[in-house]
Amino acid sequence: MGEEIKVWYDKEGDYLEVVFKQEPGYFKETDNDAVMEKVNSEGNIIGFSIMKVSTLNDEKPLSIGLKARIA
Repeated sequence: MGEEIKVWYDKEGDYLEVVFKQEPGYFKETDNDAVMEKVNSEGNIIGFSIMKVSTLNDEKPLSIGLKARIA
């Protein structure tokens, strides 16, 4: 069985979080103000979050590339 991916949405905070790996990490800004990437101590992306999700439905589709590893 593969690893579990955790998807969490807080309607009150209008916040979506997706975590690929359950390990310590921290959030970093991206080129998009609504999207943060979560990285571990080695710089590998272990998840991401999207703020103000409900405001995205009237805009063009959200598209952002995240690098799997930060050099």
